Amino acid sequence: MKKITFLALHLGYGGIEKCICDVANLLCNDYEVEILSIYKLYDKEVFELNKNVKIKYLTNMKPNKKEFIDSVKHLKIFTTFKEGVKALNILRLKKRVTINAIKKIDSDIIISTRIFTNKLLGKYGKGKLIGWEHNHHHGNLKYQKEFMKSCQRLNSVILVSESLKLTYEKIFNDNNIKCKCIYIPNFIDSNDTNLSNLDTNNLISVGRLSPEKGYDDLIDVFKLIKDQKEDVHLNIIGDGQEYNKLQKKIKKLNLSNYITLHGYQNHEYINKLYHLSSIYLMSSYTESFGLVLIEAMSKKLVPIAFNSAEGACDIINNNENGYLINNRDKNEMANKVIELLNDRKKLVEFSKNAYFTSKKYDKQNTKNCWIKLLEE
Repeated sequence: MKKITFLALHLGYGGIEKCICDVANLLCNDYEVEILSIYKLYDKEVFELNKNVKIKYLTNMKPNKKEFIDSVKHLKIFTTFKEGVKALNILRLKKRVTINAIKKIDSDIIISTRIFTNKLLGKYGKGKLIGWEHNHHHGNLKYQKEFMKSCQRLNSVILVSESLKLTYEKIFNDNNIKCKCIYIPNFIDSNDTNLSNLDTNNLISVGRLSPEKGYDDLIDVFKLIKDQKEDVHLNIIGDGQEYNKLQKKIKKLNLSNYITLHGYQNHEYINKLYHLSSIYLMSSYTESFGLVLIEAMSKKLVPIAFNSAEGACDIINNNENGYLINNRDKNEMANKVIELLNDRKKLVEFSKNAYFTSKKYDKQNTKNCWIKLLEE
């Protein structure tokens, strides 16, 4: 049985971390699978892992980025110096333990999940070396160049969207990089339960409450919707640094009875709310794939997203299974929500198309892609 090692930064909350755990679970009955995590953020892994997946933490230290930023923001000179020194020590340790761990890996295949580990894997790794890119470059040429350089010594790199694969294929060819680009989509482990009946005016959004997710704009969009349609409700599921700020804004706009912040919740809880909703809203400034869109569509919800979320553009066929909104136009997003809620025939038609689209991201299809790559 072949052995596979995944290199992870941590196993806490996050889309990359969920994908690592999902794929580890997907492959652990066919391969010997281990995850090497640089940081240990929590006593227990956030996402459930099969007992066959082995986990090893390289250090018990945690990054102090938040503490450092807070000390700078509040002009605490001594604390800033102390946190700065601590940050440098953490970064040195992070690099040292990762290099040592990579040198000792005896796996047939090693899969890196960050630019940082790509670089070290290419330099110190043995066996089949694979990168797995979850982020979108968003037109950032500096990021594209850094990613390209990190893949120079890898055998192949996995991209989570077809458009990303085509982009990096061209970049690699133009720069004579031999690393092979492969498209393998993320997947959903869904079933035909808790499907929406499309009989409510409930809207829903799921994600980390951080600035790039654009929830501040989503609240503005909802205010425009409610001004025209009184019987609407927005459920936002997720936790993060913006929670208190968003709560204050909701209260200031007198929307406390119309918007509910649920905090972090498990899949069972989220699925129940999908069943009670009709439209999924994505307000992200950037999104490399949009797994939550697929999950919502698999429950027959109709998605509407700003097209700044590049991953959404690979999933939503505008005016067929949902809507893509140009230029982060809040009024346009609000109008499309109202249009669908007022036209149940169109809502049902879009819902059927959305559900059909979600089937392309079936668990078995993705597993077949992974096994094809690993057995080449």
